[in-house]
Amino acid sequence: MAKAGVLGAGSWGTALALLLDKNGHDVTVWSIDQAEVEMLDREREHKSKLPGVKLPQTMKFTNEIQEAITDQDFMVLAVPSPFTRATAKKMAPFVKEGQKIVNVAKGIEESTLMTLSEQIEQEIPQADVAVLSGPSHAEEVGRCLPTTCVVGARTKETAEYLQKMFMNEVFRVYTSPDILGIELGGSLKNVIALAAGIADGLGYGDNTKAALITRGIAEIARLGVKMGGKIESFTGLTGIGDLIVTCASVHSRNRKAGYLIGQGRTMQQAMDEVQMVVEGVYSTKAAVKLAQKYEVQMPIIEQVNAVLFEGKSAAEAVKELMLRDGKTEHSDLGSIRYLNIEREKGFQTVFSQQWNPE
Repeated sequence: MAKAGVLGAGSWGTALALLLDKNGHDVTVWSIDQAEVEMLDREREHKSKLPGVKLPQTMKFTNEIQEAITDQDFMVLAVPSPFTRATAKKMAPFVKEGQKIVNVAKGIEESTLMTLSEQIEQEIPQADVAVLSGPSHAEEVGRCLPTTCVVGARTKETAEYLQKMFMNEVFRVYTSPDILGIELGGSLKNVIALAAGIADGLGYGDNTKAALITRGIAEIARLGVKMGGKIESFTGLTGIGDLIVTCASVHSRNRKAGYLIGQGRTMQQAMDEVQMVVEGVYSTKAAVKLAQKYEVQMPIIEQVNAVLFEGKSAAEAVKELMLRDGKTEHSDLGSIRYLNIEREKGFQTVFSQQWNPE
């Protein structure tokens, strides 16, 4: 048994706290909101964010951040991405040298273009920072429905330790050294999910969504590899896996916000109606800046940014995406040969020519 502190009592933090408790760990959950702490301690259910999921008496709740950090074997940082840096600053005085912090939020800081793990490492340099990501909506994890995730860490030892802490018969965990790729996939898929939701709100169909998912992961991977991430991460659980579930699930706050925008709501109206932090909104501007910095084309994300922040209509954004200049699907295939077959007088003549996709 290990001692675990979970910082953030939203739906995801609560679901992971329950998972760790079921794995036999001693779990303390921190929330900045004293009223939320008292409600969770009394009701043993987060009725607004994780209704129907009962929380055992063994789980402890606190408003004192030091209590969730001191003497813990590892901590789970589960606050929404816009509050990651501020929470890390609060944590810093109490974190011991080498203490493990697993970040489970997803986002990129617009002002610095730093990932969440980079922000945590900057604020808490003595910590051993890791990340956990994958197709894992809190509503299903809280109900013990099977899924798989990946934990990324600086060392194999840390990755395998955290794998052991989280893994059970309904929550399978893989390990990876590619923290950057994991975080970029987890953050940027939220922007594509907004696009998928917008398409749903406009009344488009399955073909549209499949196209958005496919071209969306192409954009994410193009930027991610340019930044130093590994292509395997973007074709894995934290890339295409997380993208599929976030674009398709009724639990996805990003898809829901996009759906409302597609139906005519403003960005703010959509966020107010969702009543949870829509992390894709906060990542969109950062994604556009990263695309500019690394000179990578990201047309879907650029159009989402235009809809959210520049007043473009969703229908016009889709039209512009569809009417872009024709492209080859995979420009990195290099030269290939087209074969033109001509039959004359009972024999076959094959002509080939070099084709440069550029």
